Order: sequence, then structure tokens, then C-alpha cells
Amino acid sequence: MGTEGSLALDRHELWLESGSQSVRRLSQTRLKAEVTSVTVPRMQPATAYRRPHRRPSPAVRRARRRALLTLLALTVLGVLLVSAFRTGASPVIGPGVPASASRLLPAGPPKPFVIAVHGSLRIQLPVNERNVTAIGYHAAGEDALPLDPLGRQANEGLFARAFHRIFGGGGGGLRYYQLGGGDGPATGSLDVGAAPGTDVYSPVDGTVVGLRGYVLDGKTYGSVLDIQPSGEPSVVVSVTNILPDPALTVGSQLVAGTSKIGTVLDLSSVEKLALARYTQDAGNHVAIEVHSAATLQ
Repeated sequence: MGTEGSLALDRHELWLESGSQSVRRLSQTRLKAEVTSVTVPRMQPATAYRRPHRRPSPAVRRARRRALLTLLALTVLGVLLVSAFRTGASPVIGPGVPASASRLLPAGPPKPFVIAVHGSLRIQLPVNERNVTAIGYHAAGEDALPLDPLGRQANEGLFARAFHRIFGGGGGGLRYYQLGGGDGPATGSLDVGAAPGTDVYSPVDGTVVGLRGYVLDGKTYGSVLDIQPSGEPSVVVSVTNILPDPALTVGSQLVAGTSKIGTVLDLSSVEKLALARYTQDAGNHVAIEVHSAATLQ
């Protein structure tokens, strides 16, 4: 039944009371109808902060290079020192390393063993290898011709020894020492150490052209034997510090390593022998020099 003067309103509509300025009631159904869904955009993950790349300054790069080079130099130096000191050897040297007792026994002629050369001239070992105590070279005056040692120098400098140890070279097998003192070529005299009384054999094939006393401080000690090598008439090989074999005379023919020319003379009581620094005895030895034949005439 309708009411006069009034409008029929749907029950879901908003009712307003006369003179009222506030909303009395809101249909629950109408509110639900007005709710709409909202789609939120997917959030992107935050990008990690990256510190801008900075190249080291020139000063820093130089410092790093210096540190690297210093470390490398210290490493190389350590290797050199270890390698050098590791090569320390017994003072007894030669083609073999004989026992002390064996040097006192008769050993016979040496095996053919070239220990030095001068041009085409070959100098062979003059005593049996079992009797060798050490081999050394030193200056012997301006008239002495230089010899080229075979083998390797046992007392070469620290860095040379280390260099040869690491990179090779420097010879091998026979070892010799460079002795100081004297004038002329540093390898003008070849000293082959052996005990007094050891048999000495000719170091070259040739002919005896001289046999004279060895004078030291006005006194004669043994002899100097001059040998003209076969095929090398321009030079003379002189052997000193020996007591000559009584059978030798000027004109005697000699064969290297076979012909006995004498025995080792003991000179330790009359002079200081440089070879003693590298031997286990007084340093007695046979001395061999090569001279131009013209200087001995």
C-alpha cells in the first residue's frame, strides 16, 4: 500500500532523513558491490650497488712493479747462493779422487789424458791419476805462453759458479784451480800436484833439447828439462821441480805418458807452494811451461 506524497524507494537505496546532513545507513550489499579489485605491478628486484672501477694510479703501479722485481731478485739470489755453496768440494782433485794411502803406492804410467792445450800442442797428465793431489795454473813471467786448461775451474767466482751450476757450461770432468801471483799470462804455468818421489812421465812426444839445474835463491834444486815437441819445432815444453832420471840425456826421444823423466822434488822447505792451499799436503808438484823456442836459444 503506497503512501501519498512519498516515493517508493528500493530498499537498497541510500536513505536520507529530512534535515539531516549525515548518512544514516549504507546498504551493506551496495558497499560490497562497489568494491573493485586492483592489480599491483610486479616489483623489480633492487639492483645491487656496484662501486665504480678505479684503475690504480701510476705511483701504485710503479710500487707494485718494484715489489715484484725485488721479490724476483731475492728469489734468484737465493737460488744462486744455494747453488754456489752446494758445489763446495774436497780440495783433492784430479781425473779421479784417490785415497791418501793409494798415493804412496807405485802407480805406474798415467793413462793418456790431455789436461791442457796450446794451439795444436796437447799437454798430457805427467803422473798417474791416482797420485794427483791438485791441478793449478798461475803466471810464470812474460816469456811463458798461455795454456788453455781443459775441465772446469774449481775456485771460480761465486756468480760464475752459480751460473754454470744453473745453466751449464764451464767445462766438466777434470777440475783445476787458478792460483794468484806472478807476471804474464795467468795460465803460463801448469802445476800438477803429487807427493815427493812420485814418478813423472813426459807430458808430450818429443826430443830432449835441454837439461839444466833449477836455481832458486842461488841454490840448485833438481833440474829443468826442455822438450821439443814432435811436429812443433817453434815451441819448447819445460818441466821443472823434478829429480831427472839418470838415463836422460840431450837427444833422448820421449813418448807422452810412457817415458819416465824423473820424480817429484820436495821444495816445501825452500819456498811456499801456492798449491798447498788446495791439497792435503805441502803442495809439491811438477811444473810445466811452454816457451817460444827462440827465447831459449
